[in-house]
Amino acid sequence: MQDGKYVIMVVDDDQDIRYSLRLVLESNGYVVADAPTAEQALKVYPQVKPDLLIVDLMMEEIDAGTSFVKSLQALGNKAPVYMLSSVGDNLSMTADYSALGLSGVFQKPIDNDALLSIVRSKLK
Repeated sequence: MQDGKYVIMVVDDDQDIRYSLRLVLESNGYVVADAPTAEQALKVYPQVKPDLLIVDLMMEEIDAGTSFVKSLQALGNKAPVYMLSSVGDNLSMTADYSALGLSGVFQKPIDNDALLSIVRSKLK
């Protein structure tokens, strides 16, 4: 938490996605920290101490998102991590996302109401 508000970290190489998530989340009372790469996110993660993370599956490398999640686990991350993917529903059907250390998957484009509902329920 920061100033009594939950902190959400958004990691995505698409600036438009980061910007739209920031708008939605900040307008609903959350603090947003973002990073364009998994490498940069790992650098700021210890200072940000996010309460929830939203991570793109495919960034600068095809498996950058899953590699980042594994790095978070090695750091002892306890915050829920949601993968952001253009194959969201298909990923849920073909992979055990909890085995990857994920709390769930959001499919692009994100439904803002569903996003906020899940974020609220996870951060109670």
